[in-house]
Amino acid sequence: MPVQRFMPTEEAADLIELTRDIADKELLPKAAAYEREGRFPREVFTGLGEAGLLGLPYPEQYGGGEQPYEVYLQVLEEIAARWSAVAVGVSVHALSCFAVANFGTDEQREQWLPDMLGGQLLGAYCLSEPHAGSDPAAMITRAVRDGDEYAVSGAKAWTTHGGQADYYTTMARTSDDRTRGISCFSVLADTSGLSADKPEDKMGLMSSTTATMRFDSARVPASRLIGEEGQGLQIALAALDSGRLGIAACATGLAQGALDAAIAYARERTTFGRKIIDHQGLGFLLADMEAAVTSARATYLSAARLKDAGRPYSKEASIAKLVATDNAMRVTTDAVQVLGGAGYTKDFPVERYMREAKVMQIFEGTNQIQRLVISRHLAG
Repeated sequence: MPVQRFMPTEEAADLIELTRDIADKELLPKAAAYEREGRFPREVFTGLGEAGLLGLPYPEQYGGGEQPYEVYLQVLEEIAARWSAVAVGVSVHALSCFAVANFGTDEQREQWLPDMLGGQLLGAYCLSEPHAGSDPAAMITRAVRDGDEYAVSGAKAWTTHGGQADYYTTMARTSDDRTRGISCFSVLADTSGLSADKPEDKMGLMSSTTATMRFDSARVPASRLIGEEGQGLQIALAALDSGRLGIAACATGLAQGALDAAIAYARERTTFGRKIIDHQGLGFLLADMEAAVTSARATYLSAARLKDAGRPYSKEASIAKLVATDNAMRVTTDAVQVLGGAGYTKDFPVERYMREAKVMQIFEGTNQIQRLVISRHLAG
């Protein structure tokens, strides 16, 4: 059953219908096999770019959709309800475009953004390091100026699209100042000295390649510095607020997919002469799942509307990420329970949904970090 949505414009409503059509015809039929085989769906991202779905929150001038975040996030949710790994990839790609779109020069935007937003170039985001995930100011990857280039050395962990992306939005230290000594670069995949480790063997999101990227005196032209030297942490933290909303939408879509599967099963399965959805114990469980998904959606949309209005939304982004991902973990676990023994088998998708939900409580800042962010806002 399609989610009932209030869209701010007729164009936005048409965009949701387009997304549902593509997701049902192009994504849903492929998801299970690609996840089972751990196959990276590059052609899917190319297709989404051609359909105009990769650059929705960015300006039309550079090939984007110039849609409010309220609309973009609901598109992301619709994708996640069919194939969460692709939705996460779209969110990460949008995050990789953020630095150029908001801090790049006019020349950089005109030269790079059209291919980024159109799907010809797929991006990745290199911020976390093996020893510095939740504390980006502790990074040690270093970029040393050498004439018209920077020599970048270090390792970036947990890179979504690692080894598959065409460019990597990378944070590296250009001075020893903890917070003002980090700079941002857009590093091309074929850069000499850049390589990817073997992909991580994860418990979920198998079609989403995650790898550590190695920089061994990688030669990055100075023209690929985004913003000014020392502005990297500011860029990264601003991007993370947007990225957390993206993950909140992905988690909500994943939970919606699990809920839909649970309802469909409960309407067909019978015990004691009745469909199991008509048994109060199970009906109430489904009602709680519906309430969790609906509240998660309302929470991320509230934060998105603040962003669209140009108001501060950092606290609300953390709340949305926290609520949506915790709810997704609970809803997907309950979906397995609704299906009983069948839910514990790979004959049904809910066991995969449960595995995929777990990482959403971890990336884009663990939910413990979200609580830290929220509590600091409350402390003033």
